[in-house]
Amino acid sequence: MDIFELFGEFSYFGIFLILIGVNASPILMPPSWIVLTSFYLLDPTLNIVLLAAVGATGATIGRFFLKKISGLFRKFVGEEQKSNLDIIGDYLNKKKYGYLLASFLFGATPLPSNILFITYGLMRAKSIGIYIGFWFGRTISYIVMIYFGNAVLTPFLEIFEDRLTGILLIDGVGIGLIVLFACINWTVLITQRKIKFVKPKIWRL
Repeated sequence: MDIFELFGEFSYFGIFLILIGVNASPILMPPSWIVLTSFYLLDPTLNIVLLAAVGATGATIGRFFLKKISGLFRKFVGEEQKSNLDIIGDYLNKKKYGYLLASFLFGATPLPSNILFITYGLMRAKSIGIYIGFWFGRTISYIVMIYFGNAVLTPFLEIFEDRLTGILLIDGVGIGLIVLFACINWTVLITQRKIKFVKPKIWRL
């Protein structure tokens, strides 16, 4: 019995639990839409909208835990990067729907949301909009991905016959984005609308 059959025995609740676990982990986890689509293909009697809503709820709770865990590592971040993160936080706080829109964008698109919530954690961001935007974005994207499950999942798995290779590639891109994000001088970008990079000294050791 594989993990899908095991958790599938508990129907929506089992799927809810596995989505929490997948999204609480920063790396080495498959995209959650693949997990949901796989469950649906195993049991087509599942309601797509309900499955998407359950999955989005589990994903949002999982990302909440990831954000909390990431916040513990702020003390290891260099002072320049801390300043950068605080500037981003101040900017989003000044925008009425800043956090909501950012989270919705990452939730509704293939952008790596683990990077977003790790950043939120390092920023110590506090806004209910983070979770509302992400939940709605995830629900919409899950409905689409589940509905077109066979058309989307099969080519993806054909490209990455070794699933670990696909996961490592996605995580590698995510880590690269974290480094790129940390190298941007957000003070200059926000105040002068110019892109300037700083030395990628992320960790204060």
